[in-house]
Amino acid sequence: MLSVAVDVVIFTLRNNDLQVYLVRRYEEGYESLWSLPGGIIRADEPLEDAAMRQLREQTTVEDIYLQQLYTFGAPDRDTRRRVISVAYFALVSPDQLARECQDDQNSNRAWFNAYNLPPLAFDHAEMLDVALTRLRYKIEYSAAAFELMPEEFTLRELQDAYMIILNDHTLDKANFRKKIREAKIVESVSRYKRTGGRPAKLYRFRKDAQLESKARRFFP
Repeated sequence: MLSVAVDVVIFTLRNNDLQVYLVRRYEEGYESLWSLPGGIIRADEPLEDAAMRQLREQTTVEDIYLQQLYTFGAPDRDTRRRVISVAYFALVSPDQLARECQDDQNSNRAWFNAYNLPPLAFDHAEMLDVALTRLRYKIEYSAAAFELMPEEFTLRELQDAYMIILNDHTLDKANFRKKIREAKIVESVSRYKRTGGRPAKLYRFRKDAQLESKARRFFP
């Protein structure tokens, strides 16, 4: 019997880490392994609705960045039965997460550093690799990184986000800021953030800016 499932790679940026949400498995053959949140779609349920349902159940958030990633259908990807999975990836900022989800670190589900993961069930390590590659592509050609940012941020915080996602801490500060301003995707607000030294000016994503654009490459 063939089943169709959805699995969702949920990324967030917290504590200077790119993190992904995982749940622990308890089924026979997968004991103590972790996996992406997901499940079998309902008979009358569109794929994207099923992915959004998983997001609501796992993180309590709605109306966030969600995009179909890839279809995984190796015959032996699930040893219990034949399952084809349509993977999605979602981007959520920490301030969108309910407090209980932000602090979730129990025995059944937790946030993990995307570069330091526990053993994963099924082919979810491959799914995460594909999702991370897609995310890096997205932030190089679009403003998708802003989906992981708070509503207001400093340019330093934005640069740190890019460096964490790209896993490259060599981005030049002046060049980064020049490209951000040339892209016309941020605007300043009349507030500053206290830092260890001089207060830093706050910015936000321009509502009239285009989230997805392939007119030119932003980075590197």
